Amino acid sequence: MQNRIYLDNAATSPLDPEVLDAMIPVMRDLYGNPSSTHGHGRKVRALMEEARGSIARLLNCQPAEIFFTSGGTEADNLALRSAVMYKGIKNIITSPIEHHAVLHTAEELHKTGMAEMHLLRLTENGHVDLDHLQTLLKALPNSLVSLMHANNEIGNLLDIETAGNMAHSAGALFHCDTVQTMGHYPFDLSRGHIDYLAAAAHKFNGPKGVGFIYMNKAHRLPPQITGGAQEREVRGGTENVYGIIGMAKALEICYRDMEKKRSHIEQLKKNMVELLENEIPGVAFNGDCKGNCLYTVLSVSFPPSEAGNMLLFNLDIAGISASGGSACSSGSNAGSHVISAINPGTDRTTVRFSFGKFNTVEEIRTTVEKLKSWYPATVQA
Repeated sequence: MQNRIYLDNAATSPLDPEVLDAMIPVMRDLYGNPSSTHGHGRKVRALMEEARGSIARLLNCQPAEIFFTSGGTEADNLALRSAVMYKGIKNIITSPIEHHAVLHTAEELHKTGMAEMHLLRLTENGHVDLDHLQTLLKALPNSLVSLMHANNEIGNLLDIETAGNMAHSAGALFHCDTVQTMGHYPFDLSRGHIDYLAAAAHKFNGPKGVGFIYMNKAHRLPPQITGGAQEREVRGGTENVYGIIGMAKALEICYRDMEKKRSHIEQLKKNMVELLENEIPGVAFNGDCKGNCLYTVLSVSFPPSEAGNMLLFNLDIAGISASGGSACSSGSNAGSHVISAINPGTDRTTVRFSFGKFNTVEEIRTTVEKLKSWYPATVQA
């Protein structure tokens, strides 16, 4: 796939070479089961617990509050299902633009009668309406509020400290999907506004197939995957040790280089916005693109044209990888539930470009030039 331009970092991000360097010795030389009591197992267990401690230090929480999972989807499922099944939660308050790992889980719990699902209103530019959250919390005791830190399609950011404190003031629990923001923003979990947090390594230049859930020690949950006593009996199954080592290293790099990386990517996004506005008449942006928005994501709304019907396909043929909406739906024909929620009935084409630290200004220019060839100046909104 050489010479292709990769602008789908919100779907998954390239593995950092430093992360690979940290994983290879463990993959090659350390094969013991971390649950085994002999020397081989103890050595692997020590490395795994060192990784857990590293993540906890970065997030300012206790190592015993970090539990390893297969990724963000499993972490989201664990939080919602276990809270309803074992914490007596009767209401799930969420929004219509959450990731399907939350929405579909809440819908299933609602359909089976285990909990009521309540959707928050959105503001005109796609933010969650916190006034509506306050109203629902007053009316719905025994709730779990589940809201993502940044939307994975349009990038809108949530003030999670305010949302979490609102939930706690009403006696509710707060779960936050931080899959798109972990490694891009600092977190201080000692502040106490988050009860459950989900993250996935492959979104911050770590390996695929591994993530974690943070559980506040006061609200620890029973397992959804049973079998062994791994992860202090919260998640059965032998841990993905290689992935865990890589994830901890990736998060360390993110915190080490956070400001430098953010400055670089913010400039890429700014450049693309300016070039698109200058070169393509009628172009627009979904969500709060120039306001309270994730700096790695740009959701572009193109004016109606013949090119729009095949835009993603043509980008791919041109060697440019982007997404039509949600990363997990980009290969399907299903429309984006996020775009439908904020702009129902639109006849415009949406493409999500998402940037990473390995992208360059030249790649942005090349991409816009290619788009310009399909949207000449005669095309209007």
